[in-house]
Amino acid sequence: MTWPWRTCFSLIWSVCALAATVGGRVELAESRDPQVRRHRNFSDVVVWLDPVRGEAPRTEPRTAKMLQQGKRFIPHILVIPVGTTVEFPNLDPIFHNAFSNFSGQPFDTGLYPPGTTQKITFRRDGIVRVFCNIHSTMSAVIVVTKTPYVAVTDRRGDFRIEGVPAGDYQVRVFHERATEESLRALERKITVGEETVGLPLIRVSESGYLEVPHKNKYGRDYPEPPPDHMVYPGVRR
Repeated sequence: MTWPWRTCFSLIWSVCALAATVGGRVELAESRDPQVRRHRNFSDVVVWLDPVRGEAPRTEPRTAKMLQQGKRFIPHILVIPVGTTVEFPNLDPIFHNAFSNFSGQPFDTGLYPPGTTQKITFRRDGIVRVFCNIHSTMSAVIVVTKTPYVAVTDRRGDFRIEGVPAGDYQVRVFHERATEESLRALERKITVGEETVGLPLIRVSESGYLEVPHKNKYGRDYPEPPPDHMVYPGVRR
């Protein structure tokens, strides 16, 4: 007689045995960023695996947060699965207006006051570059993926993607200061079995990347911002 708990344990063990870890290291090259050149900070590069055949398992819808604090978006790089709702809490003593009109999913929270928040649900995969319509120096990136097999590099450039079932996958990479052409050239096909897969060094070149000042949500240049207390009477810095 086979006890139910033994059958359940066997099924769980079988699934876990077929799931592997895919890891590696990313290195940034030809960078003009001081954090990269002086401190070899290779963080915030996104690496994910798309199944070659079929679709990746869907993840349950969830909520994530991208704070607006100190005239910055925190975190600067946010990775979420399709269907995630992102909150944009305004923790500054001034108004903000988060928006994106790039590829991915365009959105516009509208202008909203300190101490409040707005929510946006991201229903398709893509790279969403986020800005504030009031403050031109604020920017961030939301990477929306159809796969749960995703990781973000640490300062050393290391990454680990755990729980990857056996199969063939396309490795994809995103770095905000790399051209689309150079990122496509880094894509490769890998086969995952039951063992840990160590990828060769991924060298992301920033050569050819030009940082062009972005426009506001109306497609116009940002005006020179006056002091915050002048724009919003009664608001102290």
